[in-house]
Amino acid sequence: MDAPLALYRRYRPETFAEVIGQAHIAEPLRHALANNRFHHAYLFSGPRGCGKTTSARILARTLNCEKAPIADPCGECQSCRDLARGGPGSMDVIEIDAASHGGVDDARDLRERAFFSPVSSRYKVYIIDEAHMVSNQGFNALLKLVEEPPPHLKFIFATTEPDKVIGTIRSRTHHYPFRLVPPKVLGDYLTSLCEAESVRLEPTALPLVVRAGAGSVRDTLSVLDQLLGGAGPDGVTYELAAALLGYTPDSLLDEVVDAFAAGDGGSVFGVVDKVVETGQDPRRFAEDLLQRLRDLVIVSAVPGAVSMGLLEIPGDRAERLENQASRFGASDLTRAADVVGQGLTELRGATAPRLLLELMCARILLPGADHSTSGFQARLDRIERRLSITGAATDVADTTTTPAAAPSASWPTPSSPDGPVRASDPAGGTLEEPVAPAPPADVQPVSEPEVSERNVSPEVSERNVSPAAAEPPDPPPPAATGAIGVTDLRRLWPEVLDRVMVTRRFAWIMLSQNAQVHSVDGAVITIALVNAGARDSFARSGSDDVLRAAIVDVIGGDWRIETIVDPGTSPSPAGTESRSTSAATTTAPQAQNPATPERPSGGQSASTSGSEPRAAGSAQDADVDPDDPVVETVDVSHEDLLSDVLGAKVIEDHPPRP
Repeated sequence: MDAPLALYRRYRPETFAEVIGQAHIAEPLRHALANNRFHHAYLFSGPRGCGKTTSARILARTLNCEKAPIADPCGECQSCRDLARGGPGSMDVIEIDAASHGGVDDARDLRERAFFSPVSSRYKVYIIDEAHMVSNQGFNALLKLVEEPPPHLKFIFATTEPDKVIGTIRSRTHHYPFRLVPPKVLGDYLTSLCEAESVRLEPTALPLVVRAGAGSVRDTLSVLDQLLGGAGPDGVTYELAAALLGYTPDSLLDEVVDAFAAGDGGSVFGVVDKVVETGQDPRRFAEDLLQRLRDLVIVSAVPGAVSMGLLEIPGDRAERLENQASRFGASDLTRAADVVGQGLTELRGATAPRLLLELMCARILLPGADHSTSGFQARLDRIERRLSITGAATDVADTTTTPAAAPSASWPTPSSPDGPVRASDPAGGTLEEPVAPAPPADVQPVSEPEVSERNVSPEVSERNVSPAAAEPPDPPPPAATGAIGVTDLRRLWPEVLDRVMVTRRFAWIMLSQNAQVHSVDGAVITIALVNAGARDSFARSGSDDVLRAAIVDVIGGDWRIETIVDPGTSPSPAGTESRSTSAATTTAPQAQNPATPERPSGGQSASTSGSEPRAAGSAQDADVDPDDPVVETVDVSHEDLLSDVLGAKVIEDHPPRP
């Protein structure tokens, strides 16, 4: 029993209606043939396997049909049967391979035989395949014949490189450029073909076959023919297609993409090790990874990209891609795709492909090491993702008296100021984050210029600095008062406290240890303080004006500050953690009375009764504002300090019990 013909020969189209993906050529040719307005010379150009030679045969068959002029050959006359699929051919339709017959002598021989009339058909048709292989001398020898052929002679040139056909020949032909077949059209065609062959083709394997064909119908049918030959009882499965065509399995791509999203370097390099140990080509893995990143970029940029037909993937895989894309930022995905694209260029002809693949993965994992614009945007994407999680927590916190995170969603409980902090997680669980303990009393103050001039790497800053502090230093202010809400103000609160600290240290201590943002209503910002004494001291010291000026500097607009007493207030730690200098320039807050601020004095506690007064004008007081009400002097008693700071009044001082 003879083996069947190859798929691309068994299913070669016989009419223009059967040609797929070339409607822009098939329809005009059908109209020209039906109207008897065809030309004497044609030039079909385009990529390989897209139907140039097939269309040339259909055109010759239609021209010699006994029922011509007609759009499609009838398939019944002798000429149509001779030129049909599997037919014996016709002596009046001559196919010439220009790769082996492109010289001037071949052109002269063709010119001599062309003047003989056809044997049994209406026209003598010359199909010159690979026409770009004809030499310039050969084209020049044919020039006069192509320009003024006898009435019975037709020429059809087919080539993949029309620019190599000399201009004098091109100008005497009708040029029809063929295109690659779109993936969706090719996928539908393969599905119908597998049904005709009674072979099952898994939906997940179909994109691999289409991708391997790269838009060429002949190449795609050759790949499918190979898979059909090796298919088992289950038909063409995804595992068979991925293994036979050398593609990276989806499970491995999912693993490496999830590792990139989580910043898990161990899993990423574990995948690279699997790729190398299983004998896969690192370059093919990089190509598949780039294809996956391309899909994620489209899913991230276009909601509903799968339903719109932008991606040819099954429904279950579409949901997985949407979940993966939501874990990246747009700039992060684009940067990763750029890194992989550059890595593919470096992998071409590389002597150490594994090393280059690992370096490529390392660059994706470390946007902080990339000082370009794309690296900076990738870091901003990560910060924004953290802030979006914080925003989800603050939306719930806004309905209660619990303060919103600024910038973190974790808040210390009064019972455990230095222990692990529990915070609400948007996924429904709890998160534990360590709170940095208060600095020891002997920590020396660090001046602001020294900290600002430190060289801190971008990656360290990204891990250790709060998201609000890692944002650009000068965020654009809102266009008008009231343009921000309470959540926005809480996110910018660390910068506001930094500005307050520069202006007045006492106001900064009051706000960072005893206050939180309660609400924003139009042009009114309400600040909640822990008790009435703290509120009176805050208002009497003029700290509200200092806070208002700081908000104007950071946010813009004209705001009015109001204060309320809220015993449930849990002050934000962002004021003391937003900048690296805050913890070093202040001492630990008092545990006994959180409403009593303790003046930072270079690692020494505030002066109390029985303590040795400091010399006025010492170097430690060089940065102290003389108008600050917490300045320690030798003639300030503890009763005056309580009265001035907290508004308290000592009714009676009981002597200690024996």
